[in-house]
Amino acid sequence: MISSVITEGQKPRQGRPGLTLAAVCFGLFMVGLDATVVHIANPAIATDLGTSFAQLQWITNAYLLALAVFLILGGKLGDRFGNKRLYLLGVFLFGLTSLGIGLIGSASGVIVMRALQGLSAALLLPQTLALLRATFPKEQFGMAIGIWGGVSSIAIAMGPIVSGVLVAHVGWESIFYINIPIALAGIVFGAYVIKEQAGAPESKMDIPGVLLLAVGMSALIFGVVQAESWGWGSSTIWSILFMGICFMALFVWVEKQTKHALLPMELFYSPNIPIGGLIFIANFFTIMGLTFILTLFLMNTRDSDTVLAGLQMMPMSVISIFAPIIGAVLVTKMGASRTAALGLFLMALALWGMSFSDAHTPYWWLAVSFVLLSLGSGFAIPSGAEIIMGSAPAHLAGVAGGFQTTGIQIGGAFGTSVLAAIIAMSVEKTGGSLGLEHSAVQGLAQGIVPESLSGAGAALAEDAFVSGLHHAGLTAAVFLVIVGILTLLFVRDRSVDFDTVVEETIEGEAGHL
Repeated sequence: MISSVITEGQKPRQGRPGLTLAAVCFGLFMVGLDATVVHIANPAIATDLGTSFAQLQWITNAYLLALAVFLILGGKLGDRFGNKRLYLLGVFLFGLTSLGIGLIGSASGVIVMRALQGLSAALLLPQTLALLRATFPKEQFGMAIGIWGGVSSIAIAMGPIVSGVLVAHVGWESIFYINIPIALAGIVFGAYVIKEQAGAPESKMDIPGVLLLAVGMSALIFGVVQAESWGWGSSTIWSILFMGICFMALFVWVEKQTKHALLPMELFYSPNIPIGGLIFIANFFTIMGLTFILTLFLMNTRDSDTVLAGLQMMPMSVISIFAPIIGAVLVTKMGASRTAALGLFLMALALWGMSFSDAHTPYWWLAVSFVLLSLGSGFAIPSGAEIIMGSAPAHLAGVAGGFQTTGIQIGGAFGTSVLAAIIAMSVEKTGGSLGLEHSAVQGLAQGIVPESLSGAGAALAEDAFVSGLHHAGLTAAVFLVIVGILTLLFVRDRSVDFDTVVEETIEGEAGHL
């Protein structure tokens, strides 16, 4: 196993705790910031690089997919070769790929660089908690991970407004360039203050599992995204999707046979853990997918500039700082299953409310929906973490954390793909009836009404995009309700205290192995 599950007394604490915490926050802040800055910048990126709707999705999904596939491997590499070494390498590569994104000048190049940036995040993120656990005394570790979670939440909350200001006054490339000084400072400071922990050369890596998971997930997401361009009737699309399903089935079979499996199948003997995974997948399917299409709605359909759009998204970001704390309290009072279901149902209610909005709806109506959505998500996160981490066998605690965080990234990638595909199908039919060219339909899928249309045609085109947005939101709402009902029916609760819930939440989000 690895350092995150080594108990007090097995490994002496070493290093400078406070300085180590400050050092890992550099990398943590970059990863948190990049989780939200790109959404506000998407319209500017699309305009500058002339991206198709599918390419715009891949700018988000390439990052999420790489992070999901390589996160567990990143933890294992840190255990084998040293957490400090892998953390500094991850920070360096994150800064380098951020520079590349701004300089490369093409949509395909940005997608490749975003995938490499996700890989960099997968290298550095698991090491942050490994270093804290190896450095802080047991009685101070809860305080350390509380600060860890706070830094991540603040960075995520800052993303929309930072992105809005930079895109408006400097350019979309600047949202990635700001990572460079942070990375340089983090490398210099971290190299000086972090004490390396001994690696474990005997640690086994499940390379076949990593490859099968990577190919299977990539094929499934690629098929969903490209169906918007190639059409759902394409035999190529269905062949790719079938290949993805086969590789995922083969992944499960291989994991059952492998002694040092990437994802041991015994983790799923309890129904709590797969349902807990569904909670995170449904949650971030909704949050990431909806954030992607909402920014297009705010900026292209409602004509908000980047600064205003960032401010309008702030209720979601700000509430996300406090909601998990309230959720953790609720878990101790009413149980994880009820808290998770309440959160998922609140999110579904918010999406139902959004289905009554259009380009002229007062902003306060959207703001109320944003608050409910973020509040529900905040309830689902700590309760889902308790359901997974509290049910996992002790020797698989680290793997359970990796499973949880992988679920976050997979949910986000599929949410972006599926919800965007629903919008694309809505506008494609209308675009055909209006005689629009392919490029105009691509723009309409991003909420841009072609200038060649006027009067009834423009109104019809705008209604097609808004209707697609409504259908996408209601699809996510149905998913949330189904998972909420499954949670109430099959999850068994246990008594737990507030500090335990907080620690499980943060460790699970880090995916630390």
